[in-house]
This record gives sequence, structure tokens and C-alpha cells, in this order.
Amino acid sequence: MMHCRSRHIFGCIYCTTCSLLIMLMLSYYLLMVIINPSNVEFYVTEASLTQFNFTSNNTLFYHLKVNVTVRNPNKHMIVYYRNITAIAWYKDNDVGRVSLAPFDQAHKNTTYLQALFEGQNVIPLKPKQLGEYQEETSIGVYNDLAVDFDLKIRSKYRKWFKSGRFNPPIVQCRRMRVPLISNGKSAPSFIVIKCNSGSFFKDRGAH
Repeated sequence: MMHCRSRHIFGCIYCTTCSLLIMLMLSYYLLMVIINPSNVEFYVTEASLTQFNFTSNNTLFYHLKVNVTVRNPNKHMIVYYRNITAIAWYKDNDVGRVSLAPFDQAHKNTTYLQALFEGQNVIPLKPKQLGEYQEETSIGVYNDLAVDFDLKIRSKYRKWFKSGRFNPPIVQCRRMRVPLISNGKSAPSFIVIKCNSGSFFKDRGAH
């Protein structure tokens, strides 16, 4: 009898906790709809290559540096970046990944990040893509490079409402034309890219 009663109490506590969590999540999303915060803005302000060699066995040796500006334009929203994974792509192939240090971003704040990708990776370039790579090598500027940011964040509205951790849409910085920096050769300037941050304060796993 006592065992059944204990199970009943545990079940009540579990259901109550789940209900409270669901109510908090719903309250947060309702608040986001009401205040309609502006998306955090990401810009790739500088990108350069010092190595980008594709060998006959489909191995890419690379050294890519990317500078990024992150702007929180909201007046009352603080963003806590808890996990940040930067992913480099070349012609839709995953080149490499790096983790960046967590940070907190106050309202109306601009933060500067740098991601350094270096190493080697096997990528299956198609014949057409291989031809494009060879043409880009002759020019010294590589097209179709991209960087994504896979984030886990928390946000706080004013001083009284703080969300749980969630994953906003993956920030996509696409169609970058990145120059190769060689000794004794001048490289063309990089054109600043505005990234797509989607509905930044919405969990991409929410339906």
C-alpha cells in the first residue's frame, strides 16, 4: 500500500514538473511573439586563405581565417551563447569544424569573433566542381565557400524573464569569395557578407 502511494506521489510530482516546464516554454514563446525581438545580425567582415590545396586523392589541405561581427540590436534582450560550433563549407562539402568560446552579449551590443579552420579533409568534388576549383586556383580567389554557426543559447528579456537553453536556426554565411594570400602577391579585398540568422529567438526544434 505504501509502495503504491509512493509511486502515486512521484507520478504527481513528475506530472506537475512537466506541466510547469511546458507552461514556462509556452509563456516564453508567447512573450517572443508579443515583443517581437529583432534577429541578431551576423556579418563576415573578413576572410582569407593561406592554404587551399586539393590533391589527387581528394584531400583538401586548408587554412581559413574568418572574422565575424555579431550585433544584438535589441534594447531589452540579453543573449547568452553557451555552445558555438563554426562549420566551414566548400561547394556544399563539410570542410572542418571548430568550437568557439561561450560569451554573453548585452543589449545594443556588438561582439567580434574569429574562427580559424586548419587541417585536411577528404571531400568528394564532382568533375564540374574540380574544374571550378582549378579555375579559381588560377585566379587566386575561391568561390562557394561558406561558414555556418550552430548555436545553443539562452535569452533574457529585461531583468525578469530568462529562457531555458535552446537552438536557434543555424546561422548561414554563404557565397563567400575568399582570396588566397600568397607571399609577394597582392590579394583582392574581401566583400562583406551578411549572414542569414532566420527567426533567431525561435527554437529550430519547435513545431
